[in-house]
Amino acid sequence: MLRVNLLLLALLLSAPLPVTLAGDCPASLDFQIRPLASDQPESLCQRYAGKVLLVVNTASKCGFTPQYDGLEALYHRYRERGLVVLGFPSNDFAQEPGTEQDIQNFCRLNYGVQFPMYEKITVSGPEAHPFYRRLAAENVGYPEWNFNKYLLDRQGKVVARFPSKVGPDDPKLIAAIEKLL
Repeated sequence: MLRVNLLLLALLLSAPLPVTLAGDCPASLDFQIRPLASDQPESLCQRYAGKVLLVVNTASKCGFTPQYDGLEALYHRYRERGLVVLGFPSNDFAQEPGTEQDIQNFCRLNYGVQFPMYEKITVSGPEAHPFYRRLAAENVGYPEWNFNKYLLDRQGKVVARFPSKVGPDDPKLIAAIEKLL
């Protein structure tokens, strides 16, 4: 009997575990979204459930565009501890006119962006992508400009929203991230 139990235990321990169990996905991450310049959507839940997320609406022709450097630095500094920066290009404020391929090239060549970037979407108002509508619904509102930052805890709950003028190196943002890690 002991031998059978040990065999069953060994089989259970060797079986791959799902990223999340059915019904375990936070509503804020229950979306399929395409990576930038890709054809295939992916599940935000499968990729990021259990991570601390900094979700940022980006633009290539904005006065805040140099924040890409700081966002990349944050990603490198904290990714081993569970932080993921997610970029969502948007032309809501008429400062991201390029194609997704143009955006991807710009980000990589000018800022060395390696954090995940997703499809160009609408981030505010009635036409906002459902992911951003969900974030805004958590009593924090829609982005009012480019480089707005939503901070989500490991359970997928929006715990803070930082406006564009709060840069990635701002002590308030860093303290909020460190608290969640």
